[in-house]
Amino acid sequence: MSVPARYEGWFRAFPEDYRWSAAVALLLGSAPYGGAELGEVERVVRSLRGAIGDDDAWFDAWRALGERLADGAEAAQAEGHRLTAGSVALRAAAALQIGERFRLPKDEAAADASARALECFGRFAEVAPDLVGATVEAVDVPYEGPAGPSGLPAWLVLPRARPAGPGPLLVCFDGLDVTKELVYLRGIQELVRRGVGALLVDGPGTGEAIRRRGLTLVPDYERAGSACLAWLAARPEVDLGRVGVMALSLGGYYATRCAARAPGFACCVAWGAIWDYQATWRARVAAGFQRAMSVAGEHLAWVLGASDTESALEQLAGFQLAGVAEEVRCPFLLLHGTRDEQIPLADAHALFDAVGARDKTFEIFDEVRGGATHCQNDQLTAATVVIADWVAERLGGAASGPNEGSEA
Repeated sequence: MSVPARYEGWFRAFPEDYRWSAAVALLLGSAPYGGAELGEVERVVRSLRGAIGDDDAWFDAWRALGERLADGAEAAQAEGHRLTAGSVALRAAAALQIGERFRLPKDEAAADASARALECFGRFAEVAPDLVGATVEAVDVPYEGPAGPSGLPAWLVLPRARPAGPGPLLVCFDGLDVTKELVYLRGIQELVRRGVGALLVDGPGTGEAIRRRGLTLVPDYERAGSACLAWLAARPEVDLGRVGVMALSLGGYYATRCAARAPGFACCVAWGAIWDYQATWRARVAAGFQRAMSVAGEHLAWVLGASDTESALEQLAGFQLAGVAEEVRCPFLLLHGTRDEQIPLADAHALFDAVGARDKTFEIFDEVRGGATHCQNDQLTAATVVIADWVAERLGGAASGPNEGSEA
């Protein structure tokens, strides 16, 4: 089989389908953090070989795996094996969410799968202190949505072993199509090992926030960032002067926007660059959605609450960072891959050049280093350790002293 040149250099579960391959890579990348087992994933991939591009088949296959794992977790719990139950439930949550993310419209079956995934992640959270050395607490961040007061669902992750008194923390938002549970599996344990906590938030347009609360995507993401800072001010475990912000993929826009216009963040990690998101999507539409994309084309209208694709494109007019990135003053880290097929490296250079911080770092990942694809899906740990070390240095984690040279 001839493989498109752009797919070379990383594991392709489905050589003919970028979207499906990228989703499998995302799931496999979570294996070091307990989100997947190679054999389980391989069996699902094999079962889907004859159904490539059929998102109903995709949903059914991953849901079946997730339900089997969820049942296994319940059986282990009943037998008194709580740690086994927690680790199996974590994989169940990941499989269910990987399956549900491509299901459009979001029907009752999608809602059931999503609810089951949250239930499974909650089972993991119950034993997280013993399983991964951190408390994982379900919390709600007050937020003023377009329809009035609401809340942003979140998980507060705090290292079990940390010095007495308030400590550093990273607020972590999603991207366009992931969830706070999947973000946990993208290296949050690396932060925990370095004494840094995390607030994993489903912001407007993602995860529970849109699925259960109807909070659609908004350009002024700093409102979500400010809401998190206000909520954290009342948590005695958190040093409000050592709170950073991070987000991945489209979240490179969210994080940069928060750092620029939500006063109080001590550092910012843009895990993947965004420069002009409307231009990005106009190019995708013009190409008939044949460009590399992590979601089906209809996903954009859904998260924006738009009636159709053209209306969605109009709503993206405010999703650009020219004139915003210049306002960033806190230490800034940007990560991007040389073979990122979703967002070109040129956009990353434009963002980095515009950022106004004096302390700014651009980590470029190529095929030799590993992590050359979108958000380092081909080699996740190439990025997660870089992020964790950089954040610990800036915020003063357990494994490093406070950063004395950064410009706030």
